[in-house]
Amino acid sequence: MKKTILILVLASLLSACTKNLTSLNVDPKHPATVPSYTLFTEAERLMANYIITPDVNDNTFRLIEQQWTETQYITETQYDIKDRLIPDNIYSGFYTGALINFEKAKQFMATDVADAGTRKNEIAISDICEVYSFYYLVTTFGNIPYTQAFDTTKPFPVFDDAATIYADLFKRLDADIAALDPSSGSIGSADQIYAGDPGQWLKFANTLKVKLGVTVSGSSNTTLTGLAKTAVESAVKSGNLFASNSDNAEFIYLAGPPSTNPIWVQLVQSGRYDYVATDFIMGLLGAQNTATPVDARVPYFFAPATSGTNAGNYIGAPVANVVVASHFSLPSGPLYTAGSVGSLTNPDYPGDILDYSELQFNLAEAAARGYSVGGSAATFFKNAVDASFQFWTGSTTGAAAYDVLPAVTGAAELTAIAQQEYLSLYNRGWDAWTMTRRLNYPVFTPPPGAFSGFPVRFTYPIVEQNTNPINYKAASAAIGGDEVTTELVFFK
Repeated sequence: MKKTILILVLASLLSACTKNLTSLNVDPKHPATVPSYTLFTEAERLMANYIITPDVNDNTFRLIEQQWTETQYITETQYDIKDRLIPDNIYSGFYTGALINFEKAKQFMATDVADAGTRKNEIAISDICEVYSFYYLVTTFGNIPYTQAFDTTKPFPVFDDAATIYADLFKRLDADIAALDPSSGSIGSADQIYAGDPGQWLKFANTLKVKLGVTVSGSSNTTLTGLAKTAVESAVKSGNLFASNSDNAEFIYLAGPPSTNPIWVQLVQSGRYDYVATDFIMGLLGAQNTATPVDARVPYFFAPATSGTNAGNYIGAPVANVVVASHFSLPSGPLYTAGSVGSLTNPDYPGDILDYSELQFNLAEAAARGYSVGGSAATFFKNAVDASFQFWTGSTTGAAAYDVLPAVTGAAELTAIAQQEYLSLYNRGWDAWTMTRRLNYPVFTPPPGAFSGFPVRFTYPIVEQNTNPINYKAASAAIGGDEVTTELVFFK
């Protein structure tokens, strides 16, 4: 009897072990399948973070554009982009972060979204975000993997021609615009920009189309300039563009980690004081070493120095010089008061990725180039400056000192537009960098000890050089050399 009981117990234990063995193959922290909306949310967050962050490992464009300068470790201000693997981080951040998640989200939406109208909207919104992400990659590097980028059977993807990629981005936007239906459902709260509103994404797509068009409007590539004119004019004709700051595309951050404003993470949570205003931007703002700056946006851009001989004044530091942070103006919100409304250093300050002011500057430039956009360069310019002041200060007070476009033509007219657009793009260094490459404004004095000439592109990641050497070498040769001074087809 005892032997029988023992056998039954052992059999029971073996049976239990057999059942439990299969569960060991399931990793609860890394599920094999996930809902499409979770992939979309993460992709959108990563996309926004890479545009907004001031982390010197990922985004040094505020430094390149001399909006900010470093206080102690100054090599990034001196155009050192390789030692921190910044190109690698941008490249992998988009490809293996935002883009692959958007791509997977689209695949899953095809099967886990039952309603046809909702499914079309969600796939279109995801694709618009892919176009937005590819825009930053192709205008930063030039030729990049595109047609084979997500093909798992092609571990060593070819680099597609940059101009060809750009033409396809226009086609994709047109298809997405045609697919969007404001009367159907969408992704809802999983979208941290527009809460899934298809009507707002329709405006975003057309406004992005204008941005893409104006970016290549001065290229010597006649195919690109022809596409640019067609794209801008068709977007305007659609009537579905941003109409005010209320349409701005802003990623919503939370007051507590982990989904917090990356500017707060780098400038406040870190407890570091690595950046201050430059004397260059302060000079343009009429704010250098004064308590009463000319431009009303200054208190929303920076804080007065808190110590030293210039305490109480707004003051920028010379570029790429080691300085005491408290002697100069820190990037800030109103008076650098912790928690003050509107402070870009708040943890929940939203991330601006596309806005009405930028659209109006783009339309001003398009009008100056002779495009049919339903208004004059002067009208769009005024709208743009007013919108910038309204965005930053909540009022247009002070805008009148800047919002009249000088009576100039040709290149001088474009430079006059660029002067105010540069200031409006404060805290959007990546877009300011693209504008500088297009319009040759501002013309910066090189930082002392510069590692190179002014970077007009980023070099290809080291990982591509090492793991995909054949295609890397072909891409480098095709664009004229893998150097930061190699001009891309869009800007020459």
